[in-house]
Amino acid sequence: MNHNNHQSGKIGPIIRRIAPGLATFSRYDRSWFRPDLGAGLSVAAIALPVGIAYSELAGVPAVIGMYSAIFPLLAYALFGSSRQLMTGPDAATCIIVAASLGPLAGGDPERYLALMVMLTLMTGVFYITAGFARLGFIANFLSRPILTGYLNGIALIIMVGQLQKLLGYGGEETDFLPKLAEFFIKLDQFHPPTLMLGLSLLAALLILRRTVPKLPVALIIVVAGIALVKLLDLDQRGIAILGSVPAGFPSLNFSLFDTSAFTALLDDAAGIVLVSFTSGVLTAKSFARRNRYEIDANQELVAFGASNIASGLAQGFPVTGADSRTAVNNAMGGKTQLVGIVAAGAMLLVLLFLTGPLAYIPTTALAAVIMVSAFGLFDFTELRNLYQISRRELMLSVGTTLGVLTLGVLPGVLLTVVLSLFWLLFVVSRPHDAVLGRVKGIKGFHDIADFPEATTIPGLVLYRFDANMVFFNADYFRGRVRAIIAAMEEPVEWIVVDASSVNVVDATAIQKIDELREELAEQGIVLAYARVKVSLERNFEVDWVKKRRMRYGQYVFHTLKGAVHAFNQRDRQGAEPEPE
Repeated sequence: MNHNNHQSGKIGPIIRRIAPGLATFSRYDRSWFRPDLGAGLSVAAIALPVGIAYSELAGVPAVIGMYSAIFPLLAYALFGSSRQLMTGPDAATCIIVAASLGPLAGGDPERYLALMVMLTLMTGVFYITAGFARLGFIANFLSRPILTGYLNGIALIIMVGQLQKLLGYGGEETDFLPKLAEFFIKLDQFHPPTLMLGLSLLAALLILRRTVPKLPVALIIVVAGIALVKLLDLDQRGIAILGSVPAGFPSLNFSLFDTSAFTALLDDAAGIVLVSFTSGVLTAKSFARRNRYEIDANQELVAFGASNIASGLAQGFPVTGADSRTAVNNAMGGKTQLVGIVAAGAMLLVLLFLTGPLAYIPTTALAAVIMVSAFGLFDFTELRNLYQISRRELMLSVGTTLGVLTLGVLPGVLLTVVLSLFWLLFVVSRPHDAVLGRVKGIKGFHDIADFPEATTIPGLVLYRFDANMVFFNADYFRGRVRAIIAAMEEPVEWIVVDASSVNVVDATAIQKIDELREELAEQGIVLAYARVKVSLERNFEVDWVKKRRMRYGQYVFHTLKGAVHAFNQRDRQGAEPEPE
């Protein structure tokens, strides 16, 4: 293997950090080329028909889907930290694009395309800004059950939305439930040739995916559809076809750049970044884990940003990490980011020289491809796992799905964020806590709920609060202290809080704790602390901290053992405890 780095000592690390793909190419091993070439061609065979199909979801001409499938791969190959991830059109992203641009465009196709380019470029800028701001942690912002629920809702919307194209009936409804009702109302209006061709291609696609998963089955189905249209003149029998696809490179056209819609698109671009990055980086992490290496989430933000800017400059729509194409790359043994360049090159050749046959793709074939892709988006496995692990989180996931189906795609993004915040606050605001006691034969103090045989000291309660103390859980802390004191069989004289789990405390919590201290003092109960971290004081003014130490320091102990010793040595007439 050639390990020589032709960059200087100063430039090399910078290149490796900013452009991991370029660093990989500088030390490329020739033995990797054959698997990379095979994987790249296989990815292209999947990505091209998917790109064309997803252009239908985004509401743009087929060639836009091709641009969006080709050029982002080149950008990600340079800036991405994953050696397996393939970027490109994504079903959920395309649905968000259509939902956000439709009302703004007002039925004007040119304005729609101009807005789409704006949205794509804004998404790219959001991504890169977030990357340089080191906001890669946003990948963990949406909980997995809630993200699963959102994507499941998107999958159902997509599948129902494709029924009219698959079966050949006219559809006027736009929302999920009316569309579903429309399907049953118009059972007698299905177009028989479209119905037969669509269901046949759908069945063939499902069978091939199951029996020969390594073959580019989407491409096979599209080619079969083209052949049937040409051989049987199906376009003359009322079966809708794609129509002509312009060959050649995209032309840069920003003459219709609509500044009046800029503000309206900001929220949509932010929503796309949140949802698409979370799902995309999960894919990248999953395949990196399988291949035993780590990815850099902040670098992935930059890479996704570069991919979207490349798509926008090519007049394409927003893109993200594509799980199906990444899985093909991994299955074919792709070694490096060169796979993306090979795939882009193969699709570019089709765009330049082979667009003629694409005009005869039956739209029912594209509908079949989209429906199968959307079905793959629906995560039955995660729902089953949640059923076994946590029924509460399962209900959150299902609730998110129902919210997306009833409220719509864009409100669904907001619902997803709100539910994630709700779940986070719910979990953190009601943390685990424990009354502690001694267990014979085990050092330290332990939760008496875990060890019923644990012994406690009459009049003393050792209490551990397993969370930070901040404004939204301070009342819960006070309520738990009151409840524990009330539940004790013997009168409580001291309650010592084990603060070893507390890493953050804010002013609101301190005020409420002081109120509790006064309340307990009126009952003759001392509120004391043990194992308080010095780092808690760093967020407060030095003079205030000194005064507080002077006032309450005698009831703050380094260890629980020290607190127990002070309690045992106390003067019941009210003298101060001995220092540790």
